[in-house]
Amino acid sequence: MFAVLKTGGKQYKVTSGDVIKVEKLAANEGETVQFNDILLIQGKKISVGSPLIMDAAVQAEVVAQIRGEKVINFVKRRRKHSSQRTKGHRQYLTVLRVTNILESGAAKSGIASAQHGAGFVTMVSGRDNKAAVAKKPAAVAKKPAAVAKKPAAAKKPAAVAKKPTTAK
Repeated sequence: MFAVLKTGGKQYKVTSGDVIKVEKLAANEGETVQFNDILLIQGKKISVGSPLIMDAAVQAEVVAQIRGEKVINFVKRRRKHSSQRTKGHRQYLTVLRVTNILESGAAKSGIASAQHGAGFVTMVSGRDNKAAVAKKPAAVAKKPAAVAKKPAAAKKPAAVAKKPTTAK
C-alpha cells in the first residue's frame, strides 16, 4: 500500500516505514504529525482525489530537525563586466518516518495536522499552553487626556472684489 501526499509545495510517494525529508515542520522530535493533503492511495483498489481524497491521511513520526546540504549559486557575467558572485544557503528540513496510511477516519484520529513553520514548537503540557494563550498581553500605556484646543477664530468671508465697469 502506498500514498502520494503533498506538503511544502512538493509531492512524495510513501509507504509505511519510509523515511523522508520534507520542508521544515513546526514539530519537535518524537511527535506524531498527520498529513491530510492526500492525492492518491493505492491499496486493494486505487483511490484518486480530485484534487484531494477526503478523510484520508498519512501519519508520520518526527525523527529529527536538520539542515540540508549547502546549495551554491555561482553567477558570472562575461565580456566587459568581468564580475562574479557566489551565494549559498542550507535549507531547513524535517526527517519523518511514515507510520500509518489511513484511507478513511483521518478526522477521528486525534493527531494534529502538520504545519509548516519557522520555529520549533515548545510545549511543556497542554494545560500550560492553553493558559499562555488565554493570558492577554500587558496593557498598553494610555495616552494622556486630550489637550483642550483653543477655539478656532471665526473666519471672515473674503471680500469680493468688484471690477469697475466702464461704459463707453
